[in-house]
Amino acid sequence: MAERSRTFLDRQQNLLRLLLAFFSIIGATSSDGTEVLRRYERVRFRSERLLASVSADAAPSPLPLSSSSASSRVYHVTDYGADPTGKIDSTAAILRALSDAFRPPSNRSLITGITDLGGAELNLDGGSYLISSPIALPSSPAGNLKIHSGSLRASNNFPTNRYLIELWPSQSTSSYNYEYITLSSLMLDANYRAGGIAIVNSLRTLIQSCYIVHFASDGIWVQDGHETLISASFLGQHITAGADPGERSFSGTAIRIDGNDNSITDIVIFSAAVGIQIAGQANIITGVHCYNKATGFGGTGIYLKLPGLTQTRIVNCYLDYTGIVAEDPVQLYVSGSFFLGDANVVLKSVNGVIKAVDIVDNMFAGGGGVDIVRLDETGGAFTSIDQVVVKRNSVNGMAVRSTAARASLRANGTIWTIDFSPVLLFPNRIDHVQYAMITSSGFPNHALRNVSANRVVIESDVAVQATVHVEVEQCQGSMA
Repeated sequence: MAERSRTFLDRQQNLLRLLLAFFSIIGATSSDGTEVLRRYERVRFRSERLLASVSADAAPSPLPLSSSSASSRVYHVTDYGADPTGKIDSTAAILRALSDAFRPPSNRSLITGITDLGGAELNLDGGSYLISSPIALPSSPAGNLKIHSGSLRASNNFPTNRYLIELWPSQSTSSYNYEYITLSSLMLDANYRAGGIAIVNSLRTLIQSCYIVHFASDGIWVQDGHETLISASFLGQHITAGADPGERSFSGTAIRIDGNDNSITDIVIFSAAVGIQIAGQANIITGVHCYNKATGFGGTGIYLKLPGLTQTRIVNCYLDYTGIVAEDPVQLYVSGSFFLGDANVVLKSVNGVIKAVDIVDNMFAGGGGVDIVRLDETGGAFTSIDQVVVKRNSVNGMAVRSTAARASLRANGTIWTIDFSPVLLFPNRIDHVQYAMITSSGFPNHALRNVSANRVVIESDVAVQATVHVEVEQCQGSMA
């Protein structure tokens, strides 16, 4: 039996030696010196590795198919010499693999000006790679590419003003730089020096199932472009799980969006000064859990920084001791979310405009009596107010603020005064009043006599024992 195994190993070695000799002939006779030579080098590398394994009496296994064969568009960075143990710098090797992946298989295109790479994959082979400069996509506009399955860690000399992965060409002649680039199953460690991912003027980009940590600037930065989808990922400047003693020193922004029509879904942000900052229109945030730096320490969960053009939907999120700030919000929708630990919504005046804002059907829990929605008018009062709805929120341990309220008062007399100022959001503003008077003695004449300072005064012509029910609303504007 042992002799038979030895004969089999000898045959395997002879076969591999013949293959290497054949590849050597191909390499020596290659006339163009480019693509054929590349294929030869990569297949030779794999064959030599397998030959070493067989020579060491390892269990025989089939010869792996080369990723560089004409039928494959999967590029393994280890075939290019990248070190999956992270002991040596793998930047050059990964960029060589990326350059090959960017060679188009045909003349097809996606949107005009964007070459179709046919679904090419840059496979990180489950390794952890040390890099000293960004893994930047080539400047030639292209798309339909996936980078996945591994870890990248910034070296101690990584440039501090860059990002580990950059969809950010040095020059571009296209309307969009890239289209349909997928970044998946990646761990990115910026080593407190740089950012995680930069996406500039790109179309239909996917970031999914990523873990981005130790960023000094942004975990993810999106500028311009269109339709970046960020989902099912974790981001934190420091790897922690809450109650971190260094929380006051958290800095950076986990996700910064400077563009329109993007989606952030099912994300956990566990440390940063700002969880999500948005300066763009028509973005949506759903299922996000922010427990980055607490509001009490100067942090913000979600910051909407586009005065007058907010157009943002925040739905089914969890603001954990860190709240939402919106500058001059116009068309802002916050619903179905949970605010814990006195986290709240702050509407901040920049130019005094607030319009078409809905903060409805949320849950607020705390213990400090903080207003669930607060106006920040330190930069000037809100003067242009229209269609603001804050109501139907469930509150425990915090102060209710609403644009709709109702109350009842039973008294014997001619004047009934009900003060709504502890509840109503805007001072000295009631747009609509509806009341009913119920009495068991007589039919007095009565009327609404005064509405000021969020107080409603109802008066009758004779003294009577009566109960008055009053409902008021603010800022309904054109909404009936």
